[in-house]
Formats: sequence, structure tokens, C-alpha cells
Amino acid sequence: MITKEDRKLLDQFQSYQQQLQAILIQKENLRLQILEVDKAVEELELSKEKEAYKIAGPIMIKKSSVDLKNELKEKKENYNLRIKTLEKAENRITNSLREMEPKLKEIIKEG
Repeated sequence: MITKEDRKLLDQFQSYQQQLQAILIQKENLRLQILEVDKAVEELELSKEKEAYKIAGPIMIKKSSVDLKNELKEKKENYNLRIKTLEKAENRITNSLREMEPKLKEIIKEG
């Protein structure tokens, strides 16, 4: 027989698992965006052009290649900071899940 307290623990465990999955998806999306930024910077460096176009909504804006590279590098830094924040949350949730495991195993054995 599962008590209300046990049910609450199971629900919390599932909630943490869903949060963890969402964090992992966000991290993967950010890593893909970093790859895109790296590729764009690489293309700008290979190009001998002094200016390039940046897409901003439905228009393209002409900017200096140096400014675009700096914008892209700043964007990459922001993505990396967001990944670090997500990793902290991931570690916190993972630790909580590990702490819950023994109690959940006990509930399953009893159930």
C-alpha cells in the first residue's frame, strides 16, 4: 500500500526527472547554437571581405566583419554562461534524484 507521503515522493521524483530532461534538451540546443556561431566566425575569418550581412528579423543589415565577429563571440560567451547555469541546475537535480533512490527502492519492495 502506497501512502500519501510515498505518492508525494514518487511525484516529486518524476517531476525532477522531467526537469532534468528539459535541462538536457536546453543544453543540447545551446551546444548546437555554439556550433553555428563557431561556423559563422570561421566563415567570416576565411572571407577577405571587410563587410558582411547580418540577418535581423525580416531584413539583412550590412556591418563590418570585425563587428560581426565580436557580436558572435559575445553570443557564444552568453551561450556558454547559460550552459554553466544549466549544469549547476542539472547537478542539483541529479543529486536530489540520487538521494531519493534508496527510499524509492524501499517503496517498490514494500509495494
